[in-house]
Order: sequence, then C-alpha cells, then structure tokens
Amino acid sequence: MKMRRFQRFALLISAFVPGLAVAAAGPVVEAPAGSVEGASEDGLSVFRGIPYAAPPVGEQRWRAPVPASRWDGVRDATKFGAACMQPKPRAANIYAWDLPTMSEDCLSLNIWMPKEAHGAPVFVWIHGGALTSGSGADPLYDGSALAKRGIVVVSINYRLGALGYLALPGLSAENADHVSGNYGLLDQIAALEWVKRNIGSFGGDGGNVTIAGESAGGLSVMYLMTAPAARGLFHKAIAQSAYMVSAPGLKDRINGMVPAEEQGGELAAKLGAADLAALRAMPAEEIASKAPPTGFFPFPAVDGKVVPRQLVDSFDKGEQAPVPILAGFNSGEIRSLRFLLPKAPAGAAAYEAAVRTGYGELANLFLARYPAKNIEESMLAATRDAMYGWTSERLVSNQSALGQRSYYYFFDHGYPAMEEWNLHAFHASELPYVFGTATRTPPLWPKIPDTIAEKKLSEAMTDYWASFAATGTPRAKGQPDWPDYGERRGFLHFADAPRAGHNLFPGVSALHEAVVCRRRAAGDIPWNWNIGVISPPLPPKVVGCQ
Repeated sequence: MKMRRFQRFALLISAFVPGLAVAAAGPVVEAPAGSVEGASEDGLSVFRGIPYAAPPVGEQRWRAPVPASRWDGVRDATKFGAACMQPKPRAANIYAWDLPTMSEDCLSLNIWMPKEAHGAPVFVWIHGGALTSGSGADPLYDGSALAKRGIVVVSINYRLGALGYLALPGLSAENADHVSGNYGLLDQIAALEWVKRNIGSFGGDGGNVTIAGESAGGLSVMYLMTAPAARGLFHKAIAQSAYMVSAPGLKDRINGMVPAEEQGGELAAKLGAADLAALRAMPAEEIASKAPPTGFFPFPAVDGKVVPRQLVDSFDKGEQAPVPILAGFNSGEIRSLRFLLPKAPAGAAAYEAAVRTGYGELANLFLARYPAKNIEESMLAATRDAMYGWTSERLVSNQSALGQRSYYYFFDHGYPAMEEWNLHAFHASELPYVFGTATRTPPLWPKIPDTIAEKKLSEAMTDYWASFAATGTPRAKGQPDWPDYGERRGFLHFADAPRAGHNLFPGVSALHEAVVCRRRAAGDIPWNWNIGVISPPLPPKVVGCQ
C-alpha cells in the first residue's frame, strides 16, 4: 500500500516544523481499477464503496453490467456506497435496518483486509433479503472478525427487485443472446470478475475465492455454481439457509409457472408504462416501491444462457462447479417467516385429511414426521424441511457425489430473548455468530446476551467459516472436528456448543425428494411454496421416483 504523494510530503515537513498537525493517512491501495484510500480500523485496512461496475442508469437500466472505468487520482473509500433501490419496510420486523441512502447507482463492494495480507484467502459475501432488500453495508455483515482470521472479506451490492430481475420481450430483443432478467445475478458475476482482476492488490489470492451467502444470498450461491459465466471465478461455496425452489422460464411456461417475460409485461401494465422507453424514464424509487404491491416477485429466470436450466436439473446432471461446499439450515427457519405458512386447518382431523389428499401413498410417512397432535409445530417443521433442510442436504449430497468435500450443519441455538418471542434459532439467527457481530444486529433483533458462552459459540463459528474459506476444511480451535457429509452423512450441530453427529433427521430429505421428483416429472407443478396442507394431489409414481 502506498500513501498519497502530498501525505508523504506533509509527514516529512511535520518532522521539521514543531506543532504542525498532520491528519493520519489512511491506507492507500493502487489496484488495476484505480487507487483507493481506506481506513485503518483495529489492525485492519478497510475499503468501502468501491465501484465494480458502471452505474446501471438511463439506457443501462436493465442491461448487463459494464465494468467501471478506471478513475484518476486516489478515490475516497472510507464510506459505504448507496444501497440498491428497494422498498422501505412497511412494518417493524426483526430484520429491518434504516437505509439512509439508496440509489440506482449502487454497484459497489467493500473490503476488509489484514494490514500485512499477501496471497490471503478471499471470502465474498452475498447478502440476503428475498432479492428485494438488503445491502452489503449492513452492520450485521461487518467483515472484521473474519478478516482477523487472516482472510480478505468482500461484501457486495447487486440490483434488487424489478430493477434487478425484470424480463420483457423488448429487453430480450435488444440483447445479443435474446434474453432478459437476471441482472442481479449478472451483477454478482461482475463483482467476482472485479475481485479476480483486483483482489491481489488488496492482499488477496484470486485463485482462492469462496462465495458465501444466506437466504437469497444462498440462493444466489447456487445460481453462481451453475452459471457458465461464473465458472472459474470461485473455488469454494457456502450456502446458509438456501432454497432450491422452482424458477419460471423466460418465455415458456415450465413447472406450472408464468413465464418471466409475461410477468414483466403484467408489471409494466400495472405501472402504467406504455413501452420500454417509458419504463426507463420512470424514477427508480417509483419502480422499487410500486412493484411489490402488484404481486411482482423478483426471481432468476431459466433463460438457457445465464441460467441454463432449473437448479435441481443442473445439480442432477453434475453441471455445477466442482468445488467444496459448506451448507446448512436453522431449526426455527419459519418462526420468523410465518407468511410462508398456510392457514392452519380447524383441527387434527382436517389436518390429516388435507395431508392425505395432497400426499397420497406418502401421507403416512409425512404424518409420522409431522403429526396432527401439534399442528403448528408440524407445519413449521414441514415447511422448514421441504425448503431449507431438503435444499441443504441435497447440496452437500450432490457435491459429495462429485468427489468434493462437503460439510453440513444444523443451527439449533437459542437464548432468553429469542425464546421469549418463540423464535428459537430463527431464519438468519446464525449470522451474528458467523460474523462476530452480536452487538451490531438490527434494532428489533432479539438481544444476544453478553456472556462467555455466547462469545465462545461465535468464536467457534467464525473459526469454522474462516478455516473453510482458507483451506476447504472447517476447523475451530478447541472444538470438535467437522465430519465430511460423505462420512455417514456427517454434520455439525450448533446448539449450546458445536457437536458432531451423523444422519440428521433420517428419512426426511428422502421424503421431500420423492415429492419433488414426482412434481418435476409431472412438469406442471412447482415443487415449493405448496407444502403440507396446501399440497396439490401427488402425481403418480414414475420410474426413478419413489
């Protein structure tokens, strides 16, 4: 790292002029993208708000990202860039942050690096938020604790909502590959390309990059694993609470889903935009705020180019990146996501009748795992297992089949404030333990106690994640070895302390795999969002499906 010339000159003058005050120089890095000055913080060099792509505004709205031009001089990198446009939270919730600055010009990233880093492993974090909200600048994702383990941490912004995932025939027509949508995913790929070109200047090894994300970030990790354009840009993957749900086709109706271009046309009509020019002229704030109430939900589209096919098909064909993986889910995923639950039946008889209608000859297996004696808990567990549990175990199983190291976890930790709100191990509750940010959670997050036990669990999880990013094998000082999934379905159980185990929830993933398999074979039924009492009748058994 090099200081600005005038800073070196000022420091030299101050040595000969008593009383001359000189502001401390921040760390300066000269990278291929341009020179940046960051901040020194607790033994780390931190760089914020570095643009990795040109602003996607004007005619560049709904187009693939373009690399940012190299800037002259030294760019101030002490402040986070703006969050990508998103609706403001309509109601208080445990995940909500106050985002003071939002802009369509938001394609930036942040870097935490050990000051003497050279050839260090790189950890690239992709935030969650249903592809609708969030920011790489969220305090929960502060990379300091991980960076102090000797790795370079990068967090990124990417386009969200309709600005990130709108598909339209007109947009496809102006694209060389005749596809549209998936702009948020293309942003993530552009950020990884920037990392490959520039991270060496920040002490990182572009040949040892781990992509990681939670929820929609975990979903993004899976799409990056199957995206041809992302191949070779990363070497390990972490998917926390990912969900391998069915996706719409770009132009064709597949798996019972409305084509993405048709969904985009419906949104444009509801926004009152007569054509593409009118949409591009519409204020970004208006699009971000008005799209969700219309029912538009952002999601990657199967376009045959950026997204070759359904995720589950790509993984079945072994087309995904052959990299080590760490994946898992939380015991209370749905406790904070109750909007994913259907209305509960009136009683046990109604519950059992609905399950038998939906699951046919698999109903007895379903009811044995999710009995009618406690409908609420059974519904919470069924939705959790069908979305997050099935996905996590499928990921580690698929990577293990490729001969890759695969590590599976189950986060099952609680503490008093969490239990008081009936949120034991809720969705995303592992994040402050992984990042060591227990004091930096959102305002309404159940307060984590300041105890030795909580700190020890966090230190262990940060160690495991950093070790995996560095070597592909998760280890933590003074903690049990994490068994590979391929060794008798090994996993690590995070409760009060980490404990190794084998064969988590026997038979559960097989049950949900059987349901998904039949729905895929039928071809006209989504395999998620319709779980338990709202399941459509199970399609007939076919060759290759239970």
